[in-house]
Amino acid sequence: MVIELKQVTKQYVVGPERIRALDGVDLQVDRNEYVAVMGTSGSGKSTLMNILGCLDRASTGTYCLDGRDVTRMGGGSLAKVRNERIGFVFQSFELLPRLSALKNVELPLIYSRHGWWGRRARAKEVLRTVGLTDRMRHRPNQLSGGQKQRVAIARALVCHPAILLADEPTGNLDSTTSDEILKLFAELHRQGHTIILVTHEADVARHAQRIVRMKDGKILSDLPTRQDAVSQTIIGATPT
Repeated sequence: MVIELKQVTKQYVVGPERIRALDGVDLQVDRNEYVAVMGTSGSGKSTLMNILGCLDRASTGTYCLDGRDVTRMGGGSLAKVRNERIGFVFQSFELLPRLSALKNVELPLIYSRHGWWGRRARAKEVLRTVGLTDRMRHRPNQLSGGQKQRVAIARALVCHPAILLADEPTGNLDSTTSDEILKLFAELHRQGHTIILVTHEADVARHAQRIVRMKDGKILSDLPTRQDAVSQTIIGATPT
């Protein structure tokens, strides 16, 4: 098992109010699963993503990543986990504009225990994996939106992460390019990667094996993709 959350809560204090963004969340993800997380604004999906990515801490409960309890780790240890065990893919790509695709992908290895040795070869390897052999020397402003997202995916993969977290990865792309990126995620999943994708689009979520639906900080349903589609049809809901 790669991810195990037990009774995770997250509270924020806003003035005199306490807002519970997550309310007793239990979640398990096995190695090589492909899971989509859906929910409307305020459902808790972004908070869940931040906790899974060790960008935020749970108020209560436990979170084990790849067999390690990250809720007990200090800041330095969490930074190491983020660098070496989690790959992030964002809607806005988050590439450094002055660096080539190759140098953008190399960046996480500078801070990794893998160090400098072999980092150029590893960066080239993952860029070939995402189909950018002929774009390694290009800067972000010389790349299309889909190519930028492929660079971001390569950067997320470069440290051999335990999980790949993708936050609305097709949100800034047209439908044709979105399909290409989703096909790439499907191929990465076939290669053995564990993927957790946050999206508000039902058509995107259906590319995953499971769909976890959230509401008011709780998991409303956690179903295989086909069963989720049947469930939505039965209750007459329009997925959001």
